[in-house]
Amino acid sequence: MYEKILVTLDGTPTDRAIIEHVKQLATVMSSRVVLLHVADGWAARTYGRDAVSEEIREDTQYLESVRAEFQKTGILADSELAYGDPAKEIIRWVQQKGCDLVAMSTHGHRFLADIFLGTTASHVQHSIRVPVLLLRAK
Repeated sequence: MYEKILVTLDGTPTDRAIIEHVKQLATVMSSRVVLLHVADGWAARTYGRDAVSEEIREDTQYLESVRAEFQKTGILADSELAYGDPAKEIIRWVQQKGCDLVAMSTHGHRFLADIFLGTTASHVQHSIRVPVLLLRAK
């Protein structure tokens, strides 16, 4: 059912909820997992793939550690780093590379915060045609 699951990570503690959930789901479904983080700092937004910064180094290390965590449990996992606006880059990734499910943790903002801040999850779920699993972090 879910051969390829895209897991979006933002590098915050909210990631743990979706990581643990997808580990179980991928095991049951024999899914391959792709971990995607979008670097969105000044260097990433300005220089894209050519960006060199502490943020990019830390993001790369983080992705590798989570990928290794999935691999250790026997789940095939790849990791990718994108650059720019998170919602736009996640949508672009899904449209170009395809997947069967997008899995995301949400911060659980409430109405006013969502109006003023917008949400990556909301933009993504309304812009793609594959199922989106949104898991609210505790």
